[in-house]
Amino acid sequence: MRKQVPHVPKDLADIRPAKHPEVKLAKVLAQRLEADIARAGWPVGEIFASEDGLRSRYGVSRAALREAIRLLEHRGFVRTRRSAPGGLVVQAPDARPVSRAMAVYLEFVGATVDDLLRARVLLEPVAARVASQHLTEDGIDYLRGCLTREQANEGFEPTGRERLHVVLGNLCGNTALTLFVDVLVELTTSYARVPTLPADPKLQELKSESDHAHGAIVDAVVSGNHILAHHRTVRHLRAVHAWLMSAKQSPIDRGSSASAPLPPTAKLAETVADRLMTEIAASGIGAGEIFGSERELQARSDVSRAVFREAVRLLEHHHVARMRRGPHGGLVITDPNPAASVEAAVTYLRYQGASAHDLQHVREVIELGALSTVAARLHEPKLRGLLEVASDSFSETVSDDLPTLFVRLADNPILLLFTQILLAAESPDFEHSVMDRETRDAYAAVLAALLDGDSARAQHRLNRHLRRTHQS
Repeated sequence: MRKQVPHVPKDLADIRPAKHPEVKLAKVLAQRLEADIARAGWPVGEIFASEDGLRSRYGVSRAALREAIRLLEHRGFVRTRRSAPGGLVVQAPDARPVSRAMAVYLEFVGATVDDLLRARVLLEPVAARVASQHLTEDGIDYLRGCLTREQANEGFEPTGRERLHVVLGNLCGNTALTLFVDVLVELTTSYARVPTLPADPKLQELKSESDHAHGAIVDAVVSGNHILAHHRTVRHLRAVHAWLMSAKQSPIDRGSSASAPLPPTAKLAETVADRLMTEIAASGIGAGEIFGSERELQARSDVSRAVFREAVRLLEHHHVARMRRGPHGGLVITDPNPAASVEAAVTYLRYQGASAHDLQHVREVIELGALSTVAARLHEPKLRGLLEVASDSFSETVSDDLPTLFVRLADNPILLLFTQILLAAESPDFEHSVMDRETRDAYAAVLAALLDGDSARAQHRLNRHLRRTHQS
């Protein structure tokens, strides 16, 4: 699937009905219901309201309300209790629906396993470094226990060795970093193709190398040597990157990989939607084209019209396809849009209490990492041409594309998606706007240094600008 650099909404306003009148009532209602639950303090396990109470509060039909509730159930935020006392029960947002939403989006923009591994090399060493600075006695025991269990396993199961990476992400104390590491590891497990494992004794050598690398990382983290923890994690992940890329890797594509399974509680409509996404991805049909008629696809899915239409609502929610009515209608493939991923991730981060410092720290790491990638590719004529165009385009009306400039140029859709999530979580009202002169001048100076071939000065200028803005 062709990789493309998509338009990414800078916040959730891009999906509000004021900007897009065609947004279904159920989607708007789901957003309002979610906002009301958040204002109520997200009372997990409690009944938020009865169906009749919600219909009265919002003045909507039973059908519209139930469709909105199904969207929130799909995202894991609520469940409906039928037995008395019935109503809408609030659930704690977790990372699994976020990961699934991201996987759907990344699949349709052509993200690759290489993109995934490069994101891990950038972010996971930071998690190890931060974990080493905040580790508690209980954290030490937990981390060492994970390592002991891993090393006690006589076999070598690569996916089973990812647990330590997740634990380091959990121990870093930065909610955004924890989420992203969790998502990256899960996507690696689902989509990376493991090279053919050698026979003994080479297999034991591979296990020994992994044990040694993980043990060295844990020792550095426990000792509080954050520089060494960062260095050892980078070295290990680069080795993992090289090893996995020695096998032929397909794009993040459910058609050629074992995509993340649906939860056991998944409804029939979710299963149908997941199957349709697989078929759409495998078809190669482009945006604007019709995948099939409603009658044909419903018959193929072998479900009732109500279930099929609920599945279509989920495809529309993920911006995979939409149903066009009329004589020339059918299921129309749409351009990829990360709104579902951004919404789910922002809700999760806010529920977890992510601080502005957490969000800004991760965004700073990504932006500086992207700049390093761009600097390393300056010899590419196409990239240099893009830099020159960007340098010439500064004006009094420079938009908020500046904070994503280098991430876009680095051409990693995973890091771009993470950046847009962070921007939306930092400021719900972050929209296209006139940037202050100091910001424009700072980015112009970074671009000038890059075009002069002075990547070190470019890094210095961007780092100085980011620290100034984050301290203000």
